[in-house]
Amino acid sequence: MTFAHSHLLGIEPLAPHDIRAVLDLADTYAERGRSGAKHGDALAGLTQINMFFENSTRTQASFELAGKRLGADVMSMAMQASSIKKGETLIDTAMTLNAMHPDLLVVRHPHSGAVDLLAQKVNCAVLNAGDGRHEHPTQALLDALTIRRAKGRLHRLNIAICGDIAHSRVARSNIILLGKMENRIRLIGPPTLMPAGIGEFGVEVYDDMQKGLEGVDVVMMLRLQRERMDGGFIPSEREYYHRYGLDAEKLAHAAPDAIVMHPGPMNRGVEIDGELADDIRRSVIQQQVEMGVAVRMAAMDLLARNLRARRAPQSVMA
Repeated sequence: MTFAHSHLLGIEPLAPHDIRAVLDLADTYAERGRSGAKHGDALAGLTQINMFFENSTRTQASFELAGKRLGADVMSMAMQASSIKKGETLIDTAMTLNAMHPDLLVVRHPHSGAVDLLAQKVNCAVLNAGDGRHEHPTQALLDALTIRRAKGRLHRLNIAICGDIAHSRVARSNIILLGKMENRIRLIGPPTLMPAGIGEFGVEVYDDMQKGLEGVDVVMMLRLQRERMDGGFIPSEREYYHRYGLDAEKLAHAAPDAIVMHPGPMNRGVEIDGELADDIRRSVIQQQVEMGVAVRMAAMDLLARNLRARRAPQSVMA
């Protein structure tokens, strides 16, 4: 199992074999968790610091649980009330962190590229928990694992990603990952929520939900990210749900065994019908949450192995 990376900052630098390495190990952790053997010692003796400059209950809790299950000393810093608010720069923060000698640093930041900057300045492995509109790599990996477990494979599937594509780092990471694994990707949403130059990603673009969903194997819904919108991107939530919200009538155009996904948190009655979100025959939304812990355990385990290998004293030839 090879994963020759010092950090996990995005999906773009990963080769297909890197993706498979994370998913295969995560599969093992998922099965251990279901069997009751939840805890291990892969991170024993290591310190994990979680720095969330944006609120995210789901992702932060998942990383905390993953670190604790692998035996790490886990500390979460309340960045909203930190020295950043008092004028400290990101570089100053990096220098402070270096003085604490962490081993794993999990960062979520509202600005694209901020996590990459920290990775250049700290002496530890960095995991990107979402930066601006750039990437959210562990979300894409957990989505990939969920798809692979539900469909039995992660290649040559027809996958629709629907909703607010323009503001979604989840969409970007998924487009990159699923493209690397030879899938056919369709993006569905209003033109106002499609980023410029999206055609360069090798995807199909639809503004008609029924046409876009025709025969697809996976339907991935996205949240309307109003906190990143600075104008009137949709007429109203009611009109948006009528045209782009997923319900049983629209889903009927997909393949009969199509699965429904959503990275959460969901706006029921805006992006997705509540009953459909809870339909255990079609929805794998709860499995996504479960796979989130397993994928983050796998990612931190692989990065910790590389970290220990780099720090190990080199043998001296006589």
